Amino acid sequence: MPTIQVLDSHVADLIAAGEVVERPASVAKELMENAIDAGASKVTVEISHGGLTFLRVTDDGKGIPAGELKTAFLRHATSKLRTAYDLEAIGTLGFRGEALAAISAVSRVEVMTRTADAPLGASLALEGGVPGEMEEAGCPLGTTMVVRDLFYNTPARLKFMKKDSAEGAAVFGVVQRVALSHPEVSVKFIRDGKQELLTPGDGVLQSAVYAVLGRELALGLREVKSGGDGIKVTGFVSQPACCRASRNWQFFFVNGRQVKSRLLMAALEQAYQNQKMVGKFPACVLHVEVKLSQVDVNVHPAKTEVKFGSEREVFNAVYHAVLSALEGDRSHPQATFSPARPKQTPGQTTLPGLSAQTYRQLTVADTAVPRFSPKPRPAWTPPPAPAPRSPVPKRVPTVESGVENLVDKVDNFIQPVENSVDKVDKIPQEILSSPENLEKHAQVIPDKSESRPIPEPVAESQPEAAPVENPVEIPQPEAAPAPAPEPQVEPWRVAGEVLNTYIIVEQGDKVLLIDKHAAHERMNFDRMKAQGYQAMAQTLLSPAICRLAPEEQAVLLANRPLLEQFGFQADDFGGGTLAVREAPDYLDVEDIPDTLTQLAQKLLTTGHADPAAARDELLHTMACKAAIKGGWKTSPQELERVARAVMDGSVKYCPHGRPVAIELTRKELEKQFKRA
Repeated sequence: MPTIQVLDSHVADLIAAGEVVERPASVAKELMENAIDAGASKVTVEISHGGLTFLRVTDDGKGIPAGELKTAFLRHATSKLRTAYDLEAIGTLGFRGEALAAISAVSRVEVMTRTADAPLGASLALEGGVPGEMEEAGCPLGTTMVVRDLFYNTPARLKFMKKDSAEGAAVFGVVQRVALSHPEVSVKFIRDGKQELLTPGDGVLQSAVYAVLGRELALGLREVKSGGDGIKVTGFVSQPACCRASRNWQFFFVNGRQVKSRLLMAALEQAYQNQKMVGKFPACVLHVEVKLSQVDVNVHPAKTEVKFGSEREVFNAVYHAVLSALEGDRSHPQATFSPARPKQTPGQTTLPGLSAQTYRQLTVADTAVPRFSPKPRPAWTPPPAPAPRSPVPKRVPTVESGVENLVDKVDNFIQPVENSVDKVDKIPQEILSSPENLEKHAQVIPDKSESRPIPEPVAESQPEAAPVENPVEIPQPEAAPAPAPEPQVEPWRVAGEVLNTYIIVEQGDKVLLIDKHAAHERMNFDRMKAQGYQAMAQTLLSPAICRLAPEEQAVLLANRPLLEQFGFQADDFGGGTLAVREAPDYLDVEDIPDTLTQLAQKLLTTGHADPAAARDELLHTMACKAAIKGGWKTSPQELERVARAVMDGSVKYCPHGRPVAIELTRKELEKQFKRA
């Protein structure tokens, strides 16, 4: 039986570090939160190779006193808590004193810091949590943390890290969320020597949203501002027409802390009920401020989840704040047209400033008075009648020429074929008078009841075939079995379409409602999978710029060959955007961002586990985008083709598992009308 013993301090530190530091993004999050707690107004994050080999965070905060520098890397050493009562009202991002200890335990750390009252700064290097000698250093006000070779001493964790692009995208996502949580802090992000983000740090949330999420999404947001009963909700939400294809653009902050909350997400989407498209998700940047005593931030090791003291009040506050912002938005898309220019003819000048009535009067007057006098045309006279043609006499064929006249050939060609009675009449009388001659010449009298084949000529000298002894019987092939009778399909007809979405098919005593989009989607999927999807890519006149979440952008760039198979050619445009230069021919330009977002989500969930499953998931998206949509006007021929695929049993479910048709019998309908 194994004995119970206390773990070695180094092993305990490695286990504890695994709860805090999961990947380079965790390191960036902890160090940026420490910088904000230190009162920094500028924070710069630099990474190389996804942050695994190099990650540096520089701030201009208060700094760490030289005498406390080594203490800061001890476990449970913090300047943010003093007593147990402080846990009831935590107002800082970090509070447990585990971040620096956990990071230094699994990496090589270098730190330089200086406070405002110190003429010189201090530097310290740690390896595997073991500090070296502290030295004086010349450095600016604030703290610079350099983390190298993350997980160098824990290879079991290192092998589970993803590609550099994916890890770098995760770091970028953390930097974006921190920038949105504190718009008063100017945040800069540099990846592999290239700057990808810079926020102004002017304290205006809209400025941070514009810098992080881009111009297109920022202009489609509505401001949210509500408060009462100790709960304040501020921020921005997207218009119902500008919803996204995933929830990656939903950012929730509670007292300045970025959190993941199903409660807040449900309140947000409940406010959009019956306003957004199905399958779309609203984007938001919402800051919720509650009393510090009404929220518990110590329910998750990574501090990404919180628990509210009164969840119902928080739900109602967010719901009504978002709903008020949406209902208060009375703006509608307006079309602007440039003033129409009157059509000019050669030699005609325009008359600016004319009203519609004056222009009509001038037009009528202008058409009443001709500008020129056309030359009168001469009266039409019928052409003279052709002279009668004299009949051409037939030429008598001569024996010397041996060639019939052309007219005689035409007459012989169009002359009807003589019947058997005519042939009998042409037999000489001496043949008919003698029975022997009649029998001899019987072949010339055709039988009216049946047609006999003309006997082939036989060669004059033909040797008789020698008799074959013991002839071998050649087996005759067996007759092929009669094909099984095909099942009789009850006739059906397309009775029409309702709501431009559902096809009505009548078959006997039942009625079927077919979802034309779901059925056509399945038809496309089966065809693509059976024949091998060969996209016909078209080059765009100007690249389509698509802003995606950092993780989505990274997974798409890592799977470029797969994207090319589906007709996409995309390049990194910087700042979390892709420049799409080629797209499938059936895809509209405005649908490219949503399509790429869905493809990225499929790859994030299944792309690293099973390539075949990932390709099927991508085919689902391609088939959906290529299918006819509900609400579209569809030709009767197309409706007939979709209905035929469903009625013959080849289409039963869409690729996502939804049924494509429902059946109503006559009895069920009569029960609804109380006729049964």
